[in-house]
Amino acid sequence: MPTILCVDDEKNIIELEKLYLEKEGYSVEVAYDGKLALDKYRAIKPAAIILDLMLPGMDGFEVCRRIRQESDVPIIMLTARDQDVDKIVGLELGADDYLTKPFNPRELVARVKAVLRRYSPTPKTKQLSVGDITVDLDRREVTAGKNQVELRTKEFDLLAVLAQHPGIVLTRERLLEIAWGYDFAGETRTVDVHVAHLRKKRAGAKTQIETISGVGYKLVS
Repeated sequence: MPTILCVDDEKNIIELEKLYLEKEGYSVEVAYDGKLALDKYRAIKPAAIILDLMLPGMDGFEVCRRIRQESDVPIIMLTARDQDVDKIVGLELGADDYLTKPFNPRELVARVKAVLRRYSPTPKTKQLSVGDITVDLDRREVTAGKNQVELRTKEFDLLAVLAQHPGIVLTRERLLEIAWGYDFAGETRTVDVHVAHLRKKRAGAKTQIETISGVGYKLVS
């Protein structure tokens, strides 16, 4: 089973995460500060990382930023602060998901399974084309015209879902359910942030993600 790196300075949180993840058969490595987290990540190359924001020394934001310079490994952020700004900054730095403490450990396991499932999908169709956008599901590559577009894991997953339903309006809740692998009310801001990322990276492409006010998004050429 995949190895999960759990990073938190609260040992009781680490033990809770470890207990539930190992019950599901995952191998678990732990780190109690940001520097050790980076060392462990580089040494073991985990399949996913559960990363607390409030760490001594180097905080979770900086750890995420540095890891994203090297890898697209799935990162689930944990925060004790129920503030949108923390969640948005985490997503902007490249986190794939987040949970607010206190959390249900079963939900955490479900989130881990979801990011791993989306990170290694088994698509039925190899390539999707909508206008001048081509999404290669096997290679996880996107081209706009003749130009390749570099996307992070969740950005690719979101675009792939939209490309599988060209011209069809998908609600934020539906996009969250398909691309992230779970249905969690109230977290639709995650979708908005990733759509904004996609629009910036695909500037100049004829095919665009259109906002349907009060409903969701659709991919149009």
